[in-house]
This record gives sequence, C-alpha cells and structure tokens, in this order.
Amino acid sequence: MKLLEGKTGLVCGIANKRSIAWAIARSAQGAGAKLAVTYQNERTEDAVRSLAGEAGIEHVLPLDVTVPAQVEALAAGLAEKVGKIDFFVHCLAFADKADLEGQFVDTSHEGFRTALDVSAFSLVSVCRALRPVLAPNASVLTLSYLGAERAVPHYNVMGIAKAALESAVRYLALDLGSEGIRVNAISAGAVNTLSARGIRDFSQMLEAVAARAPFRRNVTQEEIGDAAVMLASDLSRAITGEVIHVDCGYHSVGF
Repeated sequence: MKLLEGKTGLVCGIANKRSIAWAIARSAQGAGAKLAVTYQNERTEDAVRSLAGEAGIEHVLPLDVTVPAQVEALAAGLAEKVGKIDFFVHCLAFADKADLEGQFVDTSHEGFRTALDVSAFSLVSVCRALRPVLAPNASVLTLSYLGAERAVPHYNVMGIAKAALESAVRYLALDLGSEGIRVNAISAGAVNTLSARGIRDFSQMLEAVAARAPFRRNVTQEEIGDAAVMLASDLSRAITGEVIHVDCGYHSVGF
C-alpha cells in the first residue's frame, strides 16, 4: 500500500512547474493521495489549472491569504468538494523585492509587515479556517529555510518571517495536538525556483552549498517532496512541532 493511499490533501503555493509546492504535490500523488490545490490570483491561475489538469487534480481553488474572505471561502469550498482533508501543505511566502536587495536595516515598515503577514501569519489564519475540515490525526506542513536560523546575505526580512513561521509551527503544534493534529516544517535547501531567483547572488549560494554540504551537492525538489510525503503520512504520527532540514546536511556544517 502506498503511504498516502486513501488520504486527501490540500497544497497551497503552486506558482509554476518549478515550485517546491508542485514537487510536493507530485510526490503526494505518487504516494496515492488525492489533492486539491490553490492559485493566488489571475496571473497564476492559468498555470496552476494547466498543471492540475495534466496531473488529474480536479479541485482548484482561489486563495489570496491577504484577503480574509478568501481564506474563509477556501474552507467552505473544501468542505463542499472533498469533505475532510488529511494533510495541508503551506508553501506561501512573499517579500517585496526591494527589501531583498539592500541591507536588512533598511527594511521598510510596510515591507516588514507584508513579509510577516504573508509568510508567517498566513499559516495561522489558514489553519484556523481549516480546523473544521482537518481530519482527526491530520498533518500540517510548511516550508522554511536556513535563513530563519542564520543571517543569510540578501535574504533579509524573509529570514525574520521564516523565524516567525518556525515559532508559529511550535505554537500551533501545542494548540492542535490535543486534536491529534501535528504541525511541522521542512527547512529546505536552496533550489532554483522563481522566488529563489529573486535573491541576489542566488547562483553563488547554490555553488557554496554544493561545495560545503556533506553530500557535496544541492537538494532536489523531488527529495523535498518525498520528505513531505513522510510528514504527511502516518509514519510521522509521533512527530510534531519539528523543523526537519532537507538540505543535504548543509545546516550542520561550518567551513
């Protein structure tokens, strides 16, 4: 039996075929899961619907986490279309490009608020909205990065947002644990996605990781997807409040 056979999941944050969220969706499908996915706006809708159609994903729903009505409508739509969900994958993050190009000390107040709102608070707001449709013993999973723990050049305010996200994972795990719901994060290594290319000197980051990580290479999207399958499956039934690094060991070394 496949690890996610008979389970239904929601994956949020797909932008295109290179998104980590899409890699997770494909791994989950390969493990037997049925999925619903979301798109952010009209700009991404066509791409997400096209990918979903190719993969046989029937339910494609709108979700802009800056619009509270859409967060609430997502839960209602899921209740109507699929009933309960067994896992929820949150791959939502955003920071203004200007706040990633200069120094962190120059981050604008609005830029700080936006990054924290979209990248961290959205996990809280969507979990709250989805609570009635989360099945007993459901799994919630989000994506973080090493910039939450260390100062990474040009990651700037996103590092602060990811640190808040990781803390939110622990507090949500505490709140939802009595319902059997587990909440975890994958701290993924750098991969060549659309959002990652917005970070200055990103190619140099990839080269540095490949040179210093214990495996002497960068992680693949498929490897992140497979780790997500484990966390979505019953194999992780005693794991919650955890941040698991999937980065070829880069987080564990110095120079």
